[in-house]
Amino acid sequence: MKSNSGFGGWRSVLVLAFAASVGLSGCAAVKPAAAPTGEAASTMEKVGPDLNKLTLTDKAVERLGVTTAKVAKASGSALEIPYGALIYDGAGKTWVYTNPEPRTYIRAAVSVDRITDNKVQLRSGPPAGTDVVTVGAAELFGAEFGTKGH
Repeated sequence: MKSNSGFGGWRSVLVLAFAASVGLSGCAAVKPAAAPTGEAASTMEKVGPDLNKLTLTDKAVERLGVTTAKVAKASGSALEIPYGALIYDGAGKTWVYTNPEPRTYIRAAVSVDRITDNKVQLRSGPPAGTDVVTVGAAELFGAEFGTKGH
């Protein structure tokens, strides 16, 4: 099994490149097609100094194909998430998007212990049982940071 530690490796570069490519287009591509006339595809509200709560329309969730998985308890006290849930910001900090209620997404900081195949063991992060986005996280990141006035 191949193992990467922390930030680095080709997978990290691919995630960063994909998140950067979504940028403005991540939200812009969803907004016109996903929302009925006069309705925004998403709304954003502050929930902390550096955190926002994104709420998408049903149509936006469908168009993005958002899927989630639960944070699992790995061996010992480690937490485990699928690799697809992990997002890196421009400074190399690691995040996931939690899904506390339907159509609602909040970014949460995680600390990576190691990555093995498609599993990420965390030193810290959301508690076991928390839903995290595994498909659509890069688009949520683009929606959160790519445009103003959401």
